[in-house]
Amino acid sequence: MLRQQDVGHRIVVRRIVGIREGRPLFSDALGELVELSETHLTLATAHGPLRVPVTQVHRAKRVPPTRRPTAAAVVALERAADEAWPAPTRGRIGDWLLRSADGWTGRANSALPIGDPDRPLAAAVDEVERWYAEQGQPAMINTPLPLAAPVGTELDARGWTARPPTLVQTAPLPLPAPSSVDTPPAAGRVELADGQAGAAGGQADAAGGQAGLAGEQAGLAGGQAGAAAGQAGRWESVVVELATAPSEGWLAFAAGRKGGLPDAARHVLTAVDQVRFAHGYVDGTLVAVGRATVTGQGRWLGLSLIEVSPEARRQGLARQVIDELAAWGVSAGATRAFLQVEQHNTAAVALYQRLGFVTHHTYLTRVAPH
Repeated sequence: MLRQQDVGHRIVVRRIVGIREGRPLFSDALGELVELSETHLTLATAHGPLRVPVTQVHRAKRVPPTRRPTAAAVVALERAADEAWPAPTRGRIGDWLLRSADGWTGRANSALPIGDPDRPLAAAVDEVERWYAEQGQPAMINTPLPLAAPVGTELDARGWTARPPTLVQTAPLPLPAPSSVDTPPAAGRVELADGQAGAAGGQADAAGGQAGLAGEQAGLAGGQAGAAAGQAGRWESVVVELATAPSEGWLAFAAGRKGGLPDAARHVLTAVDQVRFAHGYVDGTLVAVGRATVTGQGRWLGLSLIEVSPEARRQGLARQVIDELAAWGVSAGATRAFLQVEQHNTAAVALYQRLGFVTHHTYLTRVAPH
């Protein structure tokens, strides 16, 4: 059966679609798993999204992608991602990259073992451990898979642990236009509140002695409807501005998400030639942020730190931020977009799937034993 770590990967599902002469009828579906819950799973197929109740699943498993990226393609994308997230302290072991940023984020504080380390594998890992000890940090290595599988085998033998997998996803630019899937759910809440108002009015007509109470209920429900309508209109008034530097409010968002913001973090965020910071405002209040870079010889638009304040989520603001950043990337000459998302973040994976993102490869952040 499937697990959360299968989200973002290609799967095949055999589901029960009916009964004939006492026997179940089956149908197979192939696509990328974008959501998995206790009650249902959703996969993106060639014919659109398919939602399958778990009770109808006869069998499901992960299958290999239609085409694996070449080693050269993985290396090129990983180097573009490194350019987009530049650690201030760096070193090399042959072609391997060593990166440190005062412990801020795993990507900026881990070795990237791509290319030839110019020495035996065991000696290369020894050098990684020595270099991070000099930085006063735990040694970490990001292992793109399957490219760095031999490195993973060496780390397994040394007792290194692994953090949850991260999906490196890509999509062609420009991104697809928004669809009804992205429509905020606020309108549905308005319709529900209107129905409550009508029901309250009917109760008032039927029960003469309680007309006043029913009228109060109708007024309350009508007020809820108006408030919901106003709230829906509020989110439609979002203004997304792009800047070459983050505002203090933007940095506060990043600090809240990443657990602080040391000086090294500002270098990681800003030390890129082509970078934009998205600020999404509603009524003058910052409610959504995002960051984009263009690296990899101008080919790759990198999206990161897409964040919406809790009270503004599920209103389509993340999509608006991404659209503005993607439009800037296209104007800068980028032809493809990439992002890195934790595999267990199923809500984000589902959003990115609707934007055309598919998993290019995965990586594991490996951590040396204490």
